[in-house]
Amino acid sequence: MADCCSPGPRPLAPPTANVTVKAGTAVEPSTKAASRGTGTNDVVIPAGTFSMGDPFGEGYEADGESPVHQVSLHEFRISATTVTTAEFAAFVDATGHRTESEAFGTSAVFHLAVKARPEDILNRVTDVPWWLNVRGADWAHPAGPLSHWSDLPDHPVTHVSHNDALAYCAWAGRRLPTEAEWEYAARGGLPGKRYPWGNELHNDAPGAAAHHCNIWQGEFPTRNTVDDGFPTTAPARSFRANGYGLYQTSGNVWEWCSDWFLPKYYKTCLAAGTVADPQGPTIGRGRVMRGGSYLCHESYCNRYRLAARSSNTPDSASGNLGFRTVAL
Repeated sequence: MADCCSPGPRPLAPPTANVTVKAGTAVEPSTKAASRGTGTNDVVIPAGTFSMGDPFGEGYEADGESPVHQVSLHEFRISATTVTTAEFAAFVDATGHRTESEAFGTSAVFHLAVKARPEDILNRVTDVPWWLNVRGADWAHPAGPLSHWSDLPDHPVTHVSHNDALAYCAWAGRRLPTEAEWEYAARGGLPGKRYPWGNELHNDAPGAAAHHCNIWQGEFPTRNTVDDGFPTTAPARSFRANGYGLYQTSGNVWEWCSDWFLPKYYKTCLAAGTVADPQGPTIGRGRVMRGGSYLCHESYCNRYRLAARSSNTPDSASGNLGFRTVAL
C-alpha cells in the first residue's frame, strides 16, 4: 500500500521466561539473547486492557483505524528502541545474512537524502516521485553507495524488509511485536491520547522542548526546515521516552509488526468483544507498519498518531522503515 511516506512495493523485484519487574524498567536479556548482544534495552510492559484504534475520527478510511475496540494483553518485554545499524551489523557479521535490498541491488531513498553517483540513481518511484530507486542502497549504505552505516551506528537500521526483520529475530531469539502489542506499548500508559506524550503535537510552554518527535517540518517534499534537528533519521534514543520507556514510537522510522494488514479487521474484533492477545488476520495485502517516519507531516500524512497504521509487501524496504523486537 503506497502512501506519501512510503515508496510502496519494490518497482522491480526479481524472481520467555516470566519476570516480575516494575513496568517500564530495563531488564536483563535472556541467556540466548545476551550471547548475541541483543535485548539489553528491554522494558517490561504490564498486562492490561486498552482501547485500540482512533478515538478522534482522524484516521484514513482505507487504513481501517476504527472502530475503537477493547484489547487485553499479557505482560511482555519489548525493546526500548528500534534495532540500530550497529546491532544489525552484528547480526550480519555473525550470520552472513544478505538482505533483500542487497539481493535486488536497489532500494528506495528519499530524494533529498541521496548520496550516490548520478549513474546509480535509476529512476523515480511511480506515483511518489520523491522516492528514488538507488543502486547500491541497502542497510549498510542507507543513503546510497556513498554512505555507510558506521557513520550512523546509533540510528535505526533501515532498508530492511519484513523478511529481513524476521531473520534478525530468529538469530536473536526474539520476535516482532503484534500490532496490538505495538500500540499498547507505544501509548506508554496514556489511554486515548493522540501521541505518546499527549494530544498536542508541539509544546509551547516556556522552557519546554518544542518538538517531541522526528517528523517533517516545512513544505513537503522540497523544503525541510529541520526544526527538530534531524533531516532524516535521528539516533534511536532521541527525544524523551514515553511512560513505559520506549523511544520514538511516533516518527523517525516506520516499524514492522508481525500482523497481516486487513482494513476491516477492527470491525471483526469489535464484534468479538474484548479480544485477548490478538495475532491479527490470517490474510492481508501486506504486513502492518506502525509509527510513521521522518517524512510524515500533519498536512498530508498524519500517520505518526498512535492509532495510525499502514502496510507494505513483506519484501519491501526503504530508507524510512525499520523495526523493534519483543522477547520470546
